[in-house]
Amino acid sequence: MYRAGGVSKCTEATVQVKKVLSYGGVAFVAYYLFARPSDAADAVKGAFDTVFNAADSLAQFVNQLA
Repeated sequence: MYRAGGVSKCTEATVQVKKVLSYGGVAFVAYYLFARPSDAADAVKGAFDTVFNAADSLAQFVNQLA
């Protein structure tokens, strides 16, 4: 494949590496979910808490500008 602008070329090997890494990541998440469900739940809760705290901080910042 060739990207617009001629900046870089995406080779078949690059696509294969991305595919293997993606499948490996999904397999790791599935294993972690089934091997340690409580730890996986804590990780998801922590990720959501981080996103919500960031959104709250952004909202407070915008309110302070007004």
